[in-house]
Amino acid sequence: MSQGWKITVILLAAVGVVSTPLIWLLDSPDTGQLAGASIQAAVGIAALIWVPFQRPDNRTDDVAVRTGRADASGGGTAVAGIKRPLGQGSGSAKAERTGNATARGNGSSAVSGIDYS
Repeated sequence: MSQGWKITVILLAAVGVVSTPLIWLLDSPDTGQLAGASIQAAVGIAALIWVPFQRPDNRTDDVAVRTGRADASGGGTAVAGIKRPLGQGSGSAKAERTGNATARGNGSSAVSGIDYS
């Protein structure tokens, strides 16, 4: 969420916290109604403020620059860059200037860049 949207949500939340009890006051509520409205507004607005600031726990941004020279032989695996087994992670992965990936022999693999296997 962009900074502008975060500020907008916070401002709307502040207006909600102030306006809900104010509307009840105009209708001459008793003490219990006023307390209930205040708690309802505060809990609802706290949730609205809390949500935009949450980040996914597994988000990672990976960058590999000037990768190259990944050599594997005899069934080995070589990765020069980023390895994300089974595509794990929810962030971006970027590899620049890749090159030089050589695999020799059965079952060998070499990756210069991003490996999602």
